[in-house]
Parts: sequence; C-alpha cells; structure tokens
Amino acid sequence: MEIRTLKPEEFDASMELGEYAFQYRVTAEEKEKARKRFKPENTWGIFDEDGRLSAKLGLLNVDIFVNGRKMPMSGVAGVATWPENRRQGLVKQLLTHSLKVMNESGKLLSMLHPFSFAFYRKYGWEMFNDYKKYVIPTEKLPAKQVTEGTVRRDVKDIPVLNRIYEAYASRYNGMMVRSEDRWKHAILGDEDHTAVFYDASGEPQGFLLYKVEKQEMEVHEFVWLTEESRRALWTFICNHDSMIKQAVLAQMPMDDGLTYMLADPRITQEIHPFGMARIVNVAGFIEAYAFQGTGEEQTWTVRLRDPYAPWNEGNWRITVSPEGNAAVSKEDEGEPAQLSCDIQTLTTLMFGYKRPGELVNMGRLAGDPEAAALLERVIPAGRTFLLDFF
Repeated sequence: MEIRTLKPEEFDASMELGEYAFQYRVTAEEKEKARKRFKPENTWGIFDEDGRLSAKLGLLNVDIFVNGRKMPMSGVAGVATWPENRRQGLVKQLLTHSLKVMNESGKLLSMLHPFSFAFYRKYGWEMFNDYKKYVIPTEKLPAKQVTEGTVRRDVKDIPVLNRIYEAYASRYNGMMVRSEDRWKHAILGDEDHTAVFYDASGEPQGFLLYKVEKQEMEVHEFVWLTEESRRALWTFICNHDSMIKQAVLAQMPMDDGLTYMLADPRITQEIHPFGMARIVNVAGFIEAYAFQGTGEEQTWTVRLRDPYAPWNEGNWRITVSPEGNAAVSKEDEGEPAQLSCDIQTLTTLMFGYKRPGELVNMGRLAGDPEAAALLERVIPAGRTFLLDFF
C-alpha cells in the first residue's frame, strides 16, 4: 500500500470512486468543470500494489474564525473507499496521515461533516455546532416594519457580500473565511437570489441568499449586522406573502432569538447537529487563542490524551497574561496535572460549544474544581455556527 497525493491524470479515478461511494452522477459538462478546478495536491489516496486507488480524502485549506481571530484550518472532505477495500483500516491510515500533514503545514484546526459522529470521534473530532431550521406559515411571519434603508435584489457583487459575511462570521466560532472562488462555485448558485440591505448612508448591512419556488421561499443564508438590517430583511421576506404559503429558514444560529420575537412562536423548529472539529496542534492553537483577560496572570496544567496526534499528548502548562495572551510549555509527564481530558473535550471547550462546568458534570473534564472554575473565567462565552458544507 502507498499513501500519496493524487496526480492530475488520476482525476477520473478519483471522480469514479466519489460517484460510487456517494451515489451521484455528474454530467459531462460538470465533470469537465470539476477537472479544471481539481487540485491533486490536496487529495490524498491509498493505492494498492497494482497502483489502483483504494481510498481517498480531500483537504480544504482555509481559515476559520475563533474568538474573532482567523486561524488556519484544514477541512476533511470526500472520504471514500471502494466496498471491497472497506474494514481494512484504510480510512484510519488516511486520517492519521492527514493529521500529520496538517500539523507539518501549520494548520491549527480541522473540521469535517461526518457520515457518522461516532466514527470520527474515535480519531479526535468532536461535534461543535448545531443550527436551527424554521418552517413558518405566512400568517405567522414577523410583522412588517418600515426602515430608512433600501433592499436591493439580486446583488451578486462578491466583495459587498463578503464584507457583510466576514463581519457577521467573525462573531461566531467555526465560520469559514470565504474566497472569491468559493463564493462563485460553492455559494452563489445559478437559481439563487440575493437581497442586500443598505442603510440610509448607503452601507451594506445584511443579506439574504434564497430561492422561491412552488409557493415556498427557502432562505439558505440570513446574515445581518444590525437590528435595522434584520428587520428590513424580514420585511422583504414578508413582502412575498402573496406568492408563498410558507418561508423556510434552512440554517440559522442557535442564538438568533426568532421565536421570542414572533407574535405566535408555535412554528416548526428543528435542531440539527452540523459539523465536527478538532484541534490539530494544541500548543499553536492555544497561543493563537484570544482568552478573556482577568487583569492577573493565570496558570493551570492539563494532561491531554490524543493518540492519533501524539505531538499533543502529555502534560501542558498554560499561562495566560493579564491581557489574555497565552504561553504554553510541555511539562514532565511524571508530575500530576490539575485537569485532564481528551482532545475532543478540549476542542468543544475552547470553541465555546460546552462550558467547563458542563463538561465537569458530564465527566469529560476531570481534576481540580478551582482549575475548572478558572477556565470559566478565562475562556470567552463563545457562540458556534457554520454555514458552509464541504
């Protein structure tokens, strides 16, 4: 068996495996478009002794926001194995190898969308985000409100959309930084409409990405920077009431507060777990992390378990300055640590998906209660969200 990146001429083999594993078919035109955008250096495969591709995965190298800072992340996507090669540990080998590649290339984090949460938990990824989906009959939509700004439909100016998006995304842990290429090929579909709200001074402050068909308005992205922009975009949705029977908000953050603002909050709501994350390099991530400064220097030690990224294993001393900047050092493994956990727990803790006290109660974070209480003070009460699928 050989593990290596694919070659340009192996695009067809990769596409054939992907189509089989994920049960889809692309047209000849779509295939040629995909061929032009194929990045073999970001696709890893395991090849048998005859040089046949047995399993593969792709790496999407982008930055994500954590506590308002951009951090380098490698997303795992397109993991596939031929059925005759399954249950031979090939994906395990690919994931272990990819973690080493990520670490050596300076990536601090990794994310993925799992076919099975339990499967990827074994390798250190953990769920970090939920989103809400709403189905709202037109008679239960929020009341229309007059705002001073203007909503312009079908604005496809990517710099404008991205400026709004990044200001919004920086509020949440886990949101991706989008390139122009991603906007063109993964976000703005041919059948989608946009609606951008400009305030009275002409500044863009929010947008919708949506489509209307079969008397339904489906909003894929509802992004707002101010309450005025949120009200204006809701009014834009409500102005479709003669065309639609219901509005579907496909993906909203858990803290959006919509039902509280509705006259009748008894609408259909669904909560969906969406996405997993893991820290790739603990020392680098913690030193890049924006802690909540307490005005005093704070120090604690943690014993970390991470068998698939052994550079993270062991005892770590973390010192946070009065301003919230961290320094990390490796400690003698023979010395007792104040806290202990696995990489999954540390990831969900640092993202803000679960608070230290919750993890202590769940038995996921063990050790000195005073050290756990310290984490409550220095880890910001972050909010997680992820709009992108990859």
